[in-house]
Amino acid sequence: MIIDAKIVNKPNSGEFEERVYDNESPCNSQNWTWVKFLENDGKEWVGNFRGSGHTVSLSKVLNEIFILTNNYILRISAETGDIIEIKDSPQYRSVTVSPNGNIVLADYYSLVKVGSNFTELEDIPSPFQMDMIEFKEWTGDKLKFSCDEFLNKYRKNVRMELDSKTWEIKEFLDDEN
Repeated sequence: MIIDAKIVNKPNSGEFEERVYDNESPCNSQNWTWVKFLENDGKEWVGNFRGSGHTVSLSKVLNEIFILTNNYILRISAETGDIIEIKDSPQYRSVTVSPNGNIVLADYYSLVKVGSNFTELEDIPSPFQMDMIEFKEWTGDKLKFSCDEFLNKYRKNVRMELDSKTWEIKEFLDDEN
């Protein structure tokens, strides 16, 4: 079973066992991303994914790994390493999984919660229009992220948080718990 996954530079030929994850399409880029997987027995191997790598997120609750490139988002089984689901993903820039197993995607302007598959997407309302969303970290059930306030002439950078229990986004203030 896969217990860790991270984007790495292209390994030397023969350094790791490699598995190619490709989806034939005339729209594919020529770029590839390498993700190193660590299994619970200590075995390491590398997966090659079509497109430039954005993020990788592992869900122990779902027992799945989510790999996001500029071409696709893939849901991979942590048990077998096989593709469960694949979807074109040119607009998404980040993927993360909440502690309770909910998948959250971000493009530059919005956050969406993924349902049981990548076709079930629910917009998460924001108190204002956002731009340049960047995930930071999970603190308990809250995702800390930053963004710029869209259409604000001062391009104010704001620290925000998403509560994965209520699905509310609000400005993050340091003195809150």
